[in-house]
Amino acid sequence: MCPFCYIGKRKFEKALSEFPGKDQIEVTWKSFQLDPSTVTDPSLNTIDHLAEKKGWSKEQARETTAHVTNIARQVGLDFHFDKAVVANSFDAHRLSHLAKKHGKQNELEEKLFSAYFTEGKNTADHDTLLQIGTEIGLDKTEVSALLNSDLYADKVEEDIGQAQQIGVRGVPFFVLDRKYAVSGAQEPATFLQALTRAYDEHQKANPLQPIHTEGSADACGPDGCEI
Repeated sequence: MCPFCYIGKRKFEKALSEFPGKDQIEVTWKSFQLDPSTVTDPSLNTIDHLAEKKGWSKEQARETTAHVTNIARQVGLDFHFDKAVVANSFDAHRLSHLAKKHGKQNELEEKLFSAYFTEGKNTADHDTLLQIGTEIGLDKTEVSALLNSDLYADKVEEDIGQAQQIGVRGVPFFVLDRKYAVSGAQEPATFLQALTRAYDEHQKANPLQPIHTEGSADACGPDGCEI
């Protein structure tokens, strides 16, 4: 539900695409709710909700969302706040943990962002979440079982608790190798600098140790195989 999380995702992806060690980077999404008390209301779009919550006029809300929409457009995203459905994100977060189990978490997050900000779908609706889950290759029966239970609710709460412990007060918030943090939708250059520093320090602290071997064994190299 956070527009700058989607924007930050794009900027981080741009930095990661330019990072030499990108194939050795694992990205894990963590759950965080800006407002756990949000009540899903398909009749209320984000502009109306923002005006009501902030005490703004609808014109002020439209101007604010228009500004964010322009920022999103710069990274190739198409936002439609007039269609975005106000929805509690807890079940979507639970689905994210199921996607993580199957190595499809990033695909799910992309679908959820697009559903909310671009397509105007209700991301708290179980039919919508079931459709999104199966579209990325999750088993329909497993997704349905998740949505009709409280599975992974403890994992969502655990993530939120961890975020509070390290002082996260807003999102997006990126933690690199449990040492460095980047707060906000920073420019790709900032992410690239942080990635480089964290990666270099990790490599120094965890050097690849050569194994001493006796004699020789069959092996292949660039010039062919030696037997």
